[in-house]
Amino acid sequence: MRRLRLDLGYDGTDFRGWAAQPGLRTVQGEIEAALAMASREEMAATVAGRTDAGVHARHQVCHVDISETAWERLTPRGGESGDETTAATIVRRLNKILSGRYGERARGRDLPAARGTCDVRIYSAAVVDPSFDARFSALGRSYAYRVSDRPEPLGRWDRLWVDEPLDEAAMNEAGAGLLGEHDFLGYCRPREGATTIRTLRKLRAERDSDGTLVFRVEADAFCHSMVRSLVGALLLVGSGARDTDYPARILRARSRSEAAPIAPAHGLTLEGVDYPDPAEWGARARQARARRDACCSDGS
Repeated sequence: MRRLRLDLGYDGTDFRGWAAQPGLRTVQGEIEAALAMASREEMAATVAGRTDAGVHARHQVCHVDISETAWERLTPRGGESGDETTAATIVRRLNKILSGRYGERARGRDLPAARGTCDVRIYSAAVVDPSFDARFSALGRSYAYRVSDRPEPLGRWDRLWVDEPLDEAAMNEAGAGLLGEHDFLGYCRPREGATTIRTLRKLRAERDSDGTLVFRVEADAFCHSMVRSLVGALLLVGSGARDTDYPARILRARSRSEAAPIAPAHGLTLEGVDYPDPAEWGARARQARARRDACCSDGS
């Protein structure tokens, strides 16, 4: 058995999120289907962080466990062999299958699709130690939420359009009070058996060179809808509809009845996932699992 790390990106517009769902097109479903076609064996992908329907990823990470039989099928016949060569071959084969499936789907709906393109792309693959866990070995995740108060058509898929100007200084003042470790119940849709305690490391609005307002958000991990809820609260502050203490009041309330509004999905992009050195993968995964179990055992 070999554990393979896959680094990838995707345009979430036409996906119903990451997680596989019967009868729905999802990122996980497409990747697992491509793996099955390439290896003639089904396998499950474990992801660093599940994204919702419409959310994009510039850099996502997942891992899969591949049997020796499937690995032999994926290994190129003749010429140079080895894990690196097979991993590079897997990337090429997966991208070819993914683009083929994308083109077939587009043609079936009478939609344009340039040859060889797709809305999910595998960047790289590498055989890793079994101690690596794409989810639990991660140290943190970083997101960007893009907002345009000067809309232009080419950016309609990955940013929220707003009509009113936004006060960046007010939003950054409000966001500063949310940094640190807190119970973010007012900013999360709780899942059964999951904690809403997170360590928020960065929450700041800044302008890109093209004038797009970008919320940069980093944390050890995020719970369901957390980034979009943080942005939703700050947008109300930026538009003048709420005062700068409004996001902190939501945090202190720790209540779903006073939860933050959720910004639309299409403005959100997973920008990256951070991992420790390989020697620390296993320890980090054990620590993350233990923290989750401790948090959840008391009902928090």
